Amino acid sequence: MNVKSICELIEDVAPLALQESYDNAGLLVGNSQMEVTSVLISIDIIEDVIDEAIRKNCNLIISHHPLIFSGLKRLTGQNEVQRCVAKAIKNDIAVYAAHTNLDNVLTGVSGKMAEKIGLKNVQILQPKQDALLKLVTYVPKLQSYGVREALFEAGAGQIGNYDNCSFNSEGIGTFKANENATPFVGAINEIHSEPETKVEVVLPEYLKFKVLEALLKSHPYEEPAYDFIPLKNTWNQIGAGVVGELEVAEDELVFLNRIKSIFKNPIIRHTQLLGKPIKRVALCGGSGSSFLPDAISASADVYISGDFKYHEFFETQNRILIADIGHFESEQFTKDIFYEIISEKMPTFAVQISDIKTNPINYL
Repeated sequence: MNVKSICELIEDVAPLALQESYDNAGLLVGNSQMEVTSVLISIDIIEDVIDEAIRKNCNLIISHHPLIFSGLKRLTGQNEVQRCVAKAIKNDIAVYAAHTNLDNVLTGVSGKMAEKIGLKNVQILQPKQDALLKLVTYVPKLQSYGVREALFEAGAGQIGNYDNCSFNSEGIGTFKANENATPFVGAINEIHSEPETKVEVVLPEYLKFKVLEALLKSHPYEEPAYDFIPLKNTWNQIGAGVVGELEVAEDELVFLNRIKSIFKNPIIRHTQLLGKPIKRVALCGGSGSSFLPDAISASADVYISGDFKYHEFFETQNRILIADIGHFESEQFTKDIFYEIISEKMPTFAVQISDIKTNPINYL
């Protein structure tokens, strides 16, 4: 199994195209064709993690936070990132990160938090906007089934929990082939009328060229007609944070203490208790303070995330309880996500979770 094959397992769940524009997810160090001996999983990559990989004979490290985030201009060992990159290269260790692309899927970082808490009816808190297209194409009626199947195989036609979704209407297409054409039906220099099916499917914008390639390969016409139309629809399956419900409402203090236990928090920073039970819970792994308005709009009783600033605690105006559990603490179970993805597809492959404590924050 090479590096590329293992990375693709993760990208099947969290495509790199879903990462935010500022991010740097993907393969950061190493040869994608290198054979992998063993995988080491971590939240962050520091020198101790590289050393651990060397000791455990792991030549691929998969982390949540990218080792290289803002770019490298030199490798002189002047900081920890440079030293980690140099040591990884020297020891033939590949380094891969799945960051905001894993944040932006329902089964990702926030979804795992929701699972640990026991939330039901989980949905994306802030869904993506302007990320979908509609493909409209016209196919001879008898060939429409094969073209639809090719589009579905390429990833088109998925709407929520449904796949193979399309709308089809019948009509008559007309054309006249000139001397340079090789028509599938009709004759040169004669106007031809053909019973056609108008096929419409929805797709993520990042799959545009893959779906177009499938269309061109499967369509019988030499020059198929098609349109890609940008949609203003909300993509409810992709985006930041999640919101869900507890099966049974809990007292605020009982809930906060349970969160403290689940996430192994020495402390939780929170706003004033509101004196009402907790039923609806919004959360976001990592730095999620910017999504507080979304949590309020979702009628959540509590919003769990990390890295809230002092003045942001005032923004609740007693409408919601904020529970800041810490950046690392909220993302710690991301290691389980990586482990589960790889182990499910390759149950006998050597995958190890790092023993190194990478959280830079300590509590007294």
